[in-house]
Amino acid sequence: MNKLKKEFLQFSWRVTSLHMISYFIAGILAFVLMKYERQFATGNLSIIMKPTDSPWIAIAPALQIIRGFIISLVLYPFKDVFLSSKYGWLRLWLLIIGLSYFSTIGPTPGSFEGLFFTKFALSEHLLGVPEMLLYTFLFSFLLYFWYKKPSKTITITSIIFVILIMIMSALGALSGLGILKN
Repeated sequence: MNKLKKEFLQFSWRVTSLHMISYFIAGILAFVLMKYERQFATGNLSIIMKPTDSPWIAIAPALQIIRGFIISLVLYPFKDVFLSSKYGWLRLWLLIIGLSYFSTIGPTPGSFEGLFFTKFALSEHLLGVPEMLLYTFLFSFLLYFWYKKPSKTITITSIIFVILIMIMSALGALSGLGILKN
């Protein structure tokens, strides 16, 4: 395998797995601490969000493998900008926050532009901000750290976590479909 292809596959795995792991951790914490079950069932959020017992909500962490790969494709040409500098994780973190929160394509709920152009309450817009900040921080910092201190232990741990996320998501989706009984 040529060097460039191997480098891309390594980068892609790291981005994809860390995206999935960070997304899962931030999502679970937000679900519990921000009381998403209640929040998604009432007010404006009930109009746009699926209930938290939906099979789609359960399978979402597993489907992040697709999104993680897309993120790796987008970031790969710029990886040296944030992996080779002293505070590269901070550059990446600010880039992701800037593009995903402050510079959305439209006035989506929970975005900076959504604050001005939607009828959602300020509390509804701010509900997801802690989750977004935690996810983007974990992803950026862990990716940077993994490149600064590469090890087989981190690689094996990432594989185990991704497999567990996939299994838990599949079981949750089967439960949401009524195939598995609680």
